[in-house]
Amino acid sequence: MLKRLLGNSDRAPERERMVTEQIQRRGVKDPRVLRAMRAIPRHAFIPGNLQSEAYEDHPVSIGEGQTISQPYIVAYMTELLEVKPGHSILEIGTGCGYQTAVLAILGAEVYTIEIIASLQQTARQTLHALGFENIDFYCGDGSSGWPQKRTFDRIIVTAAPPTIPQELVNQLAESGKMVIPVGEMQQDLTVMRRSNGRLSEEKVLPVRFVPITH
Repeated sequence: MLKRLLGNSDRAPERERMVTEQIQRRGVKDPRVLRAMRAIPRHAFIPGNLQSEAYEDHPVSIGEGQTISQPYIVAYMTELLEVKPGHSILEIGTGCGYQTAVLAILGAEVYTIEIIASLQQTARQTLHALGFENIDFYCGDGSSGWPQKRTFDRIIVTAAPPTIPQELVNQLAESGKMVIPVGEMQQDLTVMRRSNGRLSEEKVLPVRFVPITH
């Protein structure tokens, strides 16, 4: 998968500039994350009339009042997750599917939830067209977690709840990690860890995400 996408030269110079100027210069160092960001055609996940903005340093509208996060935030959150091949990852907020692709290309099994059916359908089509197969989709309220109530090695949330939903905490496995924006008017990107049965939280960055939808 990654080898095939790396062979895609469509707008590759723009992706290279994105990684060098927006991501590496801000301190993201994980070579696997940087390679994934170079490989995935971000413009394929953005509506046609806005594809010229795909590699710029800001969020872009994807319709339905939702956005694709700026490239740096996608890379930074992915680096914080410390994704390993074989990890099971719960993603809350599929959106256009770009963050989903970044997680999947790192070798994880991704379970992604989107409440807006039209966005989920478009994301599913885009990801399928790019050849991704290690993704499970669900349309519903992400704050309630995956409906089968299993646990996950990693959880990533791409819309902000006012507080961390207890249902997501319950689905975080031992030695697991969750990256989530938390807050209303003021939001903090928060890392939650479960270790030896105990939970810890760390606020790492002020952010601005769309509010989570119920």
